[in-house]
Amino acid sequence: MQLKIMPKKKHFSAGRVPLILFLCQMISALDVPLDLVQPPTITQQSPKDYIIDPRENIVIQCEAKGKPPPSFSWTRNGTHFDIDKDPLVTMKPGSGTLVINIMSEGKAETYEGVYQCTARNERGAAISNNIVVRPSRSPLWTKERLEPITLRNGQSLVLPCRPPIGLPPAIIFWMDNSFQRLPQSERVSQGLNGDLYFSNVLPEDTREDYICYARFNHTQTIQQKQPISLKVISVDELNDTIAANLNDTEFYGAKPSKERPPTFLTPEGNESLKEELRGNVLSLECIAEGLPTPIIYWIKEDGTLPVNRTFYQNFKKTLQITQVSEADSGNYQCIAKNTLGAVHHTISVTVKAAPYWISAPQNLVLSPGENGTLICRANGNPKPRIGWLTNGVPVEIAPDDPSRKIDGDTIIFSNVQERSSAVYQCNASNEYGYLLANAFVNVLAEPPRILTSANILYQVIANRPALLDCAFFGSPLPTIEWFKGTKGSALHEDIYVLHDNGTLEIPVAQKDSTGTYTCVARNKLGMAKNEVHLEIKDPTRIIKQPEYAVVQRGSKVSFECKVKHDNTLIPTIMWLKDNGELPNDERFSVDKDHLVVTDVSDDDGGMYTCAANTTLDSVSASAVLRVVAPTPTPAPVYDVPNPPFDLELTNQLDKSVQLTWTPGDDNNSPITKFIIEYEDAMHEAGIWHHQAEVSGTQTTAQLTLSPYVNYSFRVMAENSIGRSVPSEASEQYLTKAAEPDQNPMTVEGLGTEPDNLVITWKPLNGFESNGPGLQYKVSWRQKDGDDEWTSVVVANVSKYIVSGTPTFVPYLIKVQALNDVGFAPEPAAVMGHSGEDLPMVAPGNVRVNVVNSTLAEVHWDPVPLKSVRGHLQGYRIYYWKAQSSSKRNRRHIEKKILTFQGNKTHGMLPGLQPYSHYVLNVRVVNGKGEGPASTDRGFHTPEGVPSAPSSLKIVNPTLDSLTLEWDPPSHPNGVLTEYTLRYQPINSTHELGPLVDLKIPANKTRWTLNHLNFSTRYKFYFYAQTSVGSGSQITEEAITTVDEAMASRQVDIATQGWFIGLMCAVALLILILLIVCFIRRNKGGKYPVKEKEDAHADPEIQPMKEDDGTFGEYRSFESDAEDHKPLKKGSRTPSDRTVKKEDSDDSLVDYGEGVNGQFNEDGSFIGQYSGKKEKEPAEGNESSEAPSPVNAMNSFV
Repeated sequence: MQLKIMPKKKHFSAGRVPLILFLCQMISALDVPLDLVQPPTITQQSPKDYIIDPRENIVIQCEAKGKPPPSFSWTRNGTHFDIDKDPLVTMKPGSGTLVINIMSEGKAETYEGVYQCTARNERGAAISNNIVVRPSRSPLWTKERLEPITLRNGQSLVLPCRPPIGLPPAIIFWMDNSFQRLPQSERVSQGLNGDLYFSNVLPEDTREDYICYARFNHTQTIQQKQPISLKVISVDELNDTIAANLNDTEFYGAKPSKERPPTFLTPEGNESLKEELRGNVLSLECIAEGLPTPIIYWIKEDGTLPVNRTFYQNFKKTLQITQVSEADSGNYQCIAKNTLGAVHHTISVTVKAAPYWISAPQNLVLSPGENGTLICRANGNPKPRIGWLTNGVPVEIAPDDPSRKIDGDTIIFSNVQERSSAVYQCNASNEYGYLLANAFVNVLAEPPRILTSANILYQVIANRPALLDCAFFGSPLPTIEWFKGTKGSALHEDIYVLHDNGTLEIPVAQKDSTGTYTCVARNKLGMAKNEVHLEIKDPTRIIKQPEYAVVQRGSKVSFECKVKHDNTLIPTIMWLKDNGELPNDERFSVDKDHLVVTDVSDDDGGMYTCAANTTLDSVSASAVLRVVAPTPTPAPVYDVPNPPFDLELTNQLDKSVQLTWTPGDDNNSPITKFIIEYEDAMHEAGIWHHQAEVSGTQTTAQLTLSPYVNYSFRVMAENSIGRSVPSEASEQYLTKAAEPDQNPMTVEGLGTEPDNLVITWKPLNGFESNGPGLQYKVSWRQKDGDDEWTSVVVANVSKYIVSGTPTFVPYLIKVQALNDVGFAPEPAAVMGHSGEDLPMVAPGNVRVNVVNSTLAEVHWDPVPLKSVRGHLQGYRIYYWKAQSSSKRNRRHIEKKILTFQGNKTHGMLPGLQPYSHYVLNVRVVNGKGEGPASTDRGFHTPEGVPSAPSSLKIVNPTLDSLTLEWDPPSHPNGVLTEYTLRYQPINSTHELGPLVDLKIPANKTRWTLNHLNFSTRYKFYFYAQTSVGSGSQITEEAITTVDEAMASRQVDIATQGWFIGLMCAVALLILILLIVCFIRRNKGGKYPVKEKEDAHADPEIQPMKEDDGTFGEYRSFESDAEDHKPLKKGSRTPSDRTVKKEDSDDSLVDYGEGVNGQFNEDGSFIGQYSGKKEKEPAEGNESSEAPSPVNAMNSFV
């Protein structure tokens, strides 16, 4: 089955207005694709009254589109303007815009006149408005001599301004010599003509610098009138002056100014006339003098002043009515009143009207043989005259067209042919102005084409409207058919609505609406189709809402919020407090479906909202938390008030309404205030916002409203306990629409590609739109160019992409809101940039300065900023250690990278390997990436000290010799010159013997030491050297073999009789001593063994003050080096000191790279732990030239 609907005019109910406004933004069938032949259309032109700055070049805009691209010509003062004959005049390529170069030579006055642009191609000619070009003028005041003014206190005064006549008219204001505005009040004020009016003067008005200024905004100049001097004399001063000039026999006296009723300073007489044009601001002025100062009132004799369009200025001396219309004609009366009387003046207002459109002609696309009409209807006062032109020529003298018939404001076309294509101009004019509209008739024979992208996926929440787009074009106008599914399942007209622009609407989408929909466009020349897909998602619902809670201070409360959602949508759950973020407090925790608040305080009271959002919908639920004081004993029941009831709306005006209610029971705690909230059922149904608060004694509130909002109100009462639940909602009240009063925020311009500019903004919400049809006028131009603003009106979206921009160019951007009523105020321009591209130029003149064997400094010349083509982020150095070809084959070269932020021209490369060849290059970096690399630059690092030999082992021990074998250092860091071997014996008490120093050639890896003592432990210190110095050392220990004869003698001693007897005697003495101690203890005696042991303890065997005492003796390095003598024979060593290397793997030597735990001479650690390592040699001066192992370590550090 299929749904087949011919596009036709439809009528919709008021409830469908927002949807229709959305559909009107889509592509209309009359929009001709730009790849098809079409007559010219003027897209941009200068204003009719074009006032130019004589200090800048004149730019007269004329832009048009068409296929083929149109050519342009101009007339000036009604005759052809040959731009080729004037060297100062040029036309922009591909455009009709004129640029007149008057900055180099010439005067702006030479080019005053009436200009008109014609855009022409083979299908017709479109014309612009008559553009009246006039240079702005800011003339000086004529020289005049101003006499000082002297007045008596209380007199009236008018200080004339009479500014010079400029173009456009000047803005007038009064200031003093210090450029401070003169204060104005009901007594002193400036009139519309610029004069300064005093209803009565006072002594404080005396000053010599009343100066009138005229500001000419177009040229940003200010002209100044000569200062006016005013002196106000009081009655006492005047009498003193008179008495000083008369003799004693005469008597005169000045009398104070009497109070007087008001009279008008302007306008004069009792009546005056005022004429204003429709749409302008009507300004009526009455300024009166009198003593006391009069007050001004305004009335309309035959009606009331319009509420929303009436404003008072200048202390109510000026009445202004905006957007004046013919209905505002009539008699307006101003009344000046003080305590002595009143005076009236009647102003008769007549509102005329320049022509305005009722129905402007629209472009007409017809196929050969079809019929059509162009309608041009306008109104005005007086009634405008309608005139038709064809391709810029009055239709009366244009070539005849048999398919065309003119009937007043309508042109009827019948049986058109391709030659009937033309551009028609409708001119509606009267004595106050004119309107000119171009509308083309384009005769085409084109098969249908679908303009909507194929296979679009639409996702819609169930039970909401679904709109499936099918923008199309064809001539004749195609019919649109919609199919569902591959088998063409039926679409019934009572379920689906097909709009004129091809959009299929499903008013209430259900789960069974999911599927593939096919749009088919047909005319007699062919057929086109397009598939789109629709998915219906389950709505997000809160199945367990948080509940109202009353808790005591210091306790715990939990709110639950369970959400059910479509399985394919991922919800985001957010908790809010009083419509804001939760406090940043660890007492608040969110766990799955719960919000938990511990240790509740009074500040925690309020409304908590659970908001669940998906990409397609959002829901929320709220609950109130009331915190009360703990109640240790039963007390009278105090509670929040009962909710108010009987809400009623009265005095319903466009921007205000009066709300009345009846309070509920206060539950023993007086109501302190009422809180009024509103719901916007049109834009945010179900969401309540704060409207106002009033005293608890009031039951009525006058509420200020916003345009185009469907209001409902509710009221809550609050006492010292807390806030009541909301009342029932009031009846709904829909306010009238108005133009937006604000523009989008967060306007930004940032390119995502090298040839685009992405303009984004934060859209207005429905409440801020102030009316239906919310759209945005997006304007942009290059910041540093002479281009005019380019503008486009887009739907209610948040992004617009400008394509074809130059790379990384600053742009000025404006986004202005508009709706069906009008435009928001002019927005401020913000600056953005088009997209970045990779830098084009590599840094030059790369230079390397080797600081030392591990550090190099790199310098380079910065690249030109224009070549960066983006935001300069810095420079990046790639560097690597060069390898031979054989090594490169074995291992990938590891490149290192260092980035230097900003526009730096040098940087340091740390951590280099000594005696190596490095290669580097430099690249510039922007937001897009890296530019090309500079030419590779190589450098060498000098020699350094080598690392420790890779290994050291002792082999083939004999009675008097040891053989050492080693591997060279893994990092020689230069050319090895020799090895140094130092060794010393260690006796049975772990004392170190004399140190022997031996030099070994660098090419050796094995060395045998002869003439050593038998059965002796030796400690070896071994390190390599380069020309720079000594490297780290490696240590090892070994023992020569034992003499067999001596070993046998030691065994014989252990078997001698005398030795056995001696041991038995010692054991007997110990046994007797233990018996005596036991007897004395049983008799109550005490044997202070512990004290005596402490008193005679050898301090050398006391452990260090560590928790486990395993480090043994701490000996100062300086004390060991003091006399270089061996330790005393009586000094005792704990048994755990005789630790061989193979028995102790965890020594400070291991952590200190084999240097006996000695560290730098800065005092961070000096000495040794004798419980872990042997003592230092007993001879040799560590500070001498001969390098000891300790000094070698210190010199390396």
